[in-house]
Amino acid sequence: MGGLSIWHWLIVLAIVVLLFGTKKLKNVGTDLGEAIKGFRSAMREGEQEKPASPPEGRVIEGEADKKEPPAG
Repeated sequence: MGGLSIWHWLIVLAIVVLLFGTKKLKNVGTDLGEAIKGFRSAMREGEQEKPASPPEGRVIEGEADKKEPPAG
């Protein structure tokens, strides 16, 4: 019970090709490759951009300004 052998994978591949056809599988592979490229480029762009710090004296959503007394 060591897992799937190469023959199991070949049978699965043959069934998938019979069900979907090679043209559809090629389109899926192309779409998947383009999606991965887009994700990688977005990750690189995100790493290059530095997050801007908020200006002083402004309240960020979810944070309370400690200088003002509580209302109540």
